[in-house]
Amino acid sequence: MIIYIDADACPVKDETIKVAQRHSLNVIMVCDGGIRPHPSPLVEVVVVASGADAADDWIAEHIGMGDIAITNDIPLADRCIKAGSRVLRPNGTVLNEDAIGMALATRDLMTDLREAGTITGGPRPFSKQDRSQFLNVLETTVQAVKRERA
Repeated sequence: MIIYIDADACPVKDETIKVAQRHSLNVIMVCDGGIRPHPSPLVEVVVVASGADAADDWIAEHIGMGDIAITNDIPLADRCIKAGSRVLRPNGTVLNEDAIGMALATRDLMTDLREAGTITGGPRPFSKQDRSQFLNVLETTVQAVKRERA
């Protein structure tokens, strides 16, 4: 099991690494630059070329069955789910086959509303509660994948 982080704007990199170290799991942080290497031998930083979907494409090409993706990118989440991985958003929301269709539809609707000027604000700020929820869900997800593999 490998944990892949869509790392450019991910607010839970440190939390992910703590959980991964507790379970001796490898973490791959994928970005287009600006992320410092981590001293842990379990953590790899992959820097991809700049481009709208370069990090997403790299993750989608490498992730596999039983891996975990951490991302807020809904189209990337869809690709990861189709590859057999688990997907968590940084706020602890689980995206799976049952939830991804609605998430894609909501994303498209919100894009249309923003382009029409109907919605001008962004999402609410990331909170301590989001961070705590993420930690709980990541721990539960790691344990579930380990049980499935046993």
